[in-house]
Amino acid sequence: MSVSTAAAARTVCAPLPVLGRDVTVPLVTGGEVAYAALDYAASAPALQRVWDDVAAYAPYYGSVHRGAGYLSQLSTDLFENARRTVTEFLDCRPDDQLVFTRSTTDSLNLLARALPAGCQVFVFETEHHASLLPWQDARVTYLDAPRTPAQAVETLERALAARDPHGPALVCVTGASNVTGELWPVRELAAAAHAHGARIVLDAAQLAPHHPVSVRELDVDWVAFSGHKLYAPFGSGVLAGRADWLVAADPYLAGGGASRKVTRREDGGVDVEWHENAARHEAGSPNVIGAYSIASACRALTEAGFDALVAREEHLIAKVRSGLAEVPQVKVLSLFGDDAPRVGVISFVVEGWNSSHFAAALSAEYGIGVRDGLFCAHPLVRTLLGGDPQTQGECGAPEAAPGEKSLNAIRVSFGAGTPDEHVERFVNAVRELVSEGARWQYRTEDGRCVPAV
Repeated sequence: MSVSTAAAARTVCAPLPVLGRDVTVPLVTGGEVAYAALDYAASAPALQRVWDDVAAYAPYYGSVHRGAGYLSQLSTDLFENARRTVTEFLDCRPDDQLVFTRSTTDSLNLLARALPAGCQVFVFETEHHASLLPWQDARVTYLDAPRTPAQAVETLERALAARDPHGPALVCVTGASNVTGELWPVRELAAAAHAHGARIVLDAAQLAPHHPVSVRELDVDWVAFSGHKLYAPFGSGVLAGRADWLVAADPYLAGGGASRKVTRREDGGVDVEWHENAARHEAGSPNVIGAYSIASACRALTEAGFDALVAREEHLIAKVRSGLAEVPQVKVLSLFGDDAPRVGVISFVVEGWNSSHFAAALSAEYGIGVRDGLFCAHPLVRTLLGGDPQTQGECGAPEAAPGEKSLNAIRVSFGAGTPDEHVERFVNAVRELVSEGARWQYRTEDGRCVPAV
């Protein structure tokens, strides 16, 4: 049974309530329309459940750890319970540590700071910059973009077989592409890494909001994700996994909370004894509300049931892909092909259109929010478009003449809170813009295409 057929066989649930579902925005052509938020891959709207939980806790907010007051103790209990909830959501191993960070980017930079001396890092060029760039101080091997999941595993195995088998090594891989939405063979890549004595970290920023993530089943050593993509936009993220490298490394930030004991030396300096638990890398006052909101989102998604959520998303993906396929001028970007399983992230180019111009028209004339550009994945977009990404030209002019290569792309993304009407309006708007053109004049301002006054 195919992925789409299996999804259709499951019950398709209603969209989960999210903030902003009743927001209306003005159109340049006159009037207002309900805003269609189709930029989930950048930041998903807050679940109503998350907002309600945070609002209920807010009057009881207090400092965490070591506070004697009731609100401090309550906040500490809530913060540590949030850690346990997210640990269960990720199905971590008993000895794993879970550190609250600011985002996926922050999590992977933390891990990069904790690498053992001489560690070699292997990362595909197809990664988001958050997982492509933090390893600059290590020995990095950048792997070429694969064209099939099997080729990804083969490419990694060849690279690992050629490395020094005696030194530490780390593989960094995404779970779902932020450009194409395609799912990567994480379990197979983890097996290849471990077979060659390497460890693996999973960038689950685009995977966790759409599919269950089990550290144990995938057999990854670490997983990182962001709250703002998991319907909890309160500035928090997660790094969870094996404790040994984290405990052996100096704290990511030095300060209160990370230190267990500080004493003056006779020479005037200080000696510091650092914590060996997650607090070691959580210096300063932690983002209690951010951590609590992630835990709330984890509970909400678990209770809704990922089977139903995945079925609904497959339903929406089918609507968008079939609609775009009916427009000959639209080319959907893909590494692994049309039949590859994916999450609700689809990037495309439109022949003869500047991508910034097209996205601006979707917003200004239809009230639809998408994203255009390179999506913080420049090497991947270059590979998909077959040329070097460049800055957009004047938005009033076509980006490329028919037959020429596009320079940037448009991305539509959606999730658990997206109603059918939003993706249907998007498909109809694409069809209308391609056939009839924009109804308004646009100009370039600070590198962005905006409606002319």
